[in-house]
Amino acid sequence: MIGIEEIAPEALPAFWDAHIRYLIDDGIISDDEDIAYFSGGEYRGIIEAHMRRERNRHHIAYFLRGGERIGAASYCTYESEGGKCFVLDFWVFPAFRGNGTGHRCFEALEQYTKADGARYYEINSEKPESVRFWKSLGFIENGVDEYDMPLFVKGKPEVCNDMDRP
Repeated sequence: MIGIEEIAPEALPAFWDAHIRYLIDDGIISDDEDIAYFSGGEYRGIIEAHMRRERNRHHIAYFLRGGERIGAASYCTYESEGGKCFVLDFWVFPAFRGNGTGHRCFEALEQYTKADGARYYEINSEKPESVRFWKSLGFIENGVDEYDMPLFVKGKPEVCNDMDRP
């Protein structure tokens, strides 16, 4: 059984250390400019500010198995976009990968986020092994984001009107 442990903004320093290692070790970022940005106060300050807002609050959480942290996720559920849960980061720590752990972690995240109003999920991904993983969970291609990064969606997005946007 996979549990979820939310991280409060005050408890983020240890998470940020694990996060930058994940981004580098998994090949998400590699150049010095990206490393500086994701290690710096601007990026982290934006995420932390979004964790404190009232509406469409950003969440960061660890995945737990037997009380041990085995992975993490960063996401935001947008009530203003019909319940879209955008998954910014999702990873299983290397020592726990394989044997369906990532699938079980995402299933736990789905159940957990439904209480927050999630109705469908979106993520951007371009690494071939990551794309295979997301497709194995039922995600389908859904265009590209503003940086030309491929987007994938799971679930049927609901139509919302411009009056619902923040």
